[in-house]
Amino acid sequence: MSKKILAATLLCAATSFQALAQYHAIHNVQGYTLTQDNKLEQFQTLIVKDGKVVSYGDANLLTRYPNATKTNGEGNTLLPGLIDAHGHILGLGKNLSQLDLRNAHSRASIGQALSEYAKNTKGWIIGRGWNQELWPNKTFPTAQDLDKYVSDRPVVLTRVDGHAVWVNSKAMELAGITSETKAPEGGEIVRHNGQPSGIFVDKAENLIYQHMPATDKAQLARQLEKAGEHLLSLGITSVHDAGINYDTYQLYREKASQNKLPIRIYGMLSSTDEKLEQMYRAGKVQDKHDYLSIRSIKVYADGALGSRGAALIKDYEDREQHRGLMLETNDALKQIFQQAFKYGFSVNTHAIGDRANRIVLDTYQDVYKTTGGKLLRNRIEHAQIVEPSDIPRFKELKIIPSMQPVHATSDMHMAELRLGEKRLTGAYAWQTFLKQGSKVAAGSDFPVELANAFDGLYAAISRQDKKGLPEKGWRAEEVLTREQALRAFTLDAAYAAHQEFKIGSLEKGKWADFILIDKNYFTVPVEQIHTIKVNQTWLAGEQKYTRPTN
Repeated sequence: MSKKILAATLLCAATSFQALAQYHAIHNVQGYTLTQDNKLEQFQTLIVKDGKVVSYGDANLLTRYPNATKTNGEGNTLLPGLIDAHGHILGLGKNLSQLDLRNAHSRASIGQALSEYAKNTKGWIIGRGWNQELWPNKTFPTAQDLDKYVSDRPVVLTRVDGHAVWVNSKAMELAGITSETKAPEGGEIVRHNGQPSGIFVDKAENLIYQHMPATDKAQLARQLEKAGEHLLSLGITSVHDAGINYDTYQLYREKASQNKLPIRIYGMLSSTDEKLEQMYRAGKVQDKHDYLSIRSIKVYADGALGSRGAALIKDYEDREQHRGLMLETNDALKQIFQQAFKYGFSVNTHAIGDRANRIVLDTYQDVYKTTGGKLLRNRIEHAQIVEPSDIPRFKELKIIPSMQPVHATSDMHMAELRLGEKRLTGAYAWQTFLKQGSKVAAGSDFPVELANAFDGLYAAISRQDKKGLPEKGWRAEEVLTREQALRAFTLDAAYAAHQEFKIGSLEKGKWADFILIDKNYFTVPVEQIHTIKVNQTWLAGEQKYTRPTN
């Protein structure tokens, strides 16, 4: 056979193969992807097959795939799908269907919202989002503040951070709360003149929650659906769900088996679930399409700064003789870590205060000596206030700081009141962690914060609120570059879930999870980053969300 005939035959065969392979070309885009070797690469065309990336390159790449189906990106910027390394999926879904108090700036405005909501609601009234730090006097409210608006049925309103609950007198009555009720270890009942005020902090929340109506399977499924729709509209293709109970575990496994999970989920088992051992014995979960991965647990070491539950080394500046709450004893933490490592599960521990972070680091160090587990990519969730001398220990112990940039700009004024200026050196110290070689996995902690990752990217790059304050950024030495921030929300977040070879970038062979956005993240003025809108969201090469046109 002549060389010309052979070449023609091979070309024909290649063309036929392409037709059968169903290549898809997304072209005319301003594409960006990070790579495993710390490069930022640009492209105009992305080629996808069977849900995975085949190649990316300039406009000429399109000519190599003449039979590919085509999507014109119309010049939009294309980024890898965003990964939120710390969120609460069903909590978000629940929030989207209950009383939302995030924007309430006084007790009176909450009362008005409560009155309106009560008109169309039967039974228990449940809401979330209040934050006394936004109110004129910044003090905790009371049950009587709610009784003025609703007194005939229980009202339960969770603080924005989830670490305190505010209830009316009817809710306390149904829960059997009296002046004799004692707070459990790791919790606080805030009292006025010896009487429960209506505020229950951290583990004391359970005194109320255990009396609330249970959520059934159908409600959980609706919450998942609502949350999935919302997250896809924000360009979030994967979430690390920080603390799932047995019912959620079952729901996720069922939906994954039916290929009905709306986004990719890396689930952390709740260390307090009574069926934890049963879930351990079932082994790690990894579906073949990488939509569901369960191989870690979530542990709570302390509370939150806003409710003064974060465990500090020294007293709170604005509350003498109070150093917050450790939610587990040292021995309990060790037992939890040892059990998880025994089954090969990573341990991701919530620690916000400097005392909690130190105790958790000590616990990892001690358990490594007896049980191993150092290579499991264990994490500290939040790592908000860390004594500077403890920061290098994250690198030494191979602990990943899983941090939420938007917390810094939400908390900055409150954090100064709680800690004072001198104790903020190791606070929200993203750049310090990166400089020592730690990988920072970024998230939002939704629904504590809004789920929009572009809010987090903006906060990471500017350390300013949306009004551009403070002018030069709060503790600006810790700002991230645009590339560092994107890496924290993509490739390094994937690494923290043992998934860096599957998602997090658009390198060959990875799942084609990507988004098209209306502004160029890398060139738009910093102050506009939080205004970026998602036009399309794609998962495994399939378009899952399209922004409605007005």
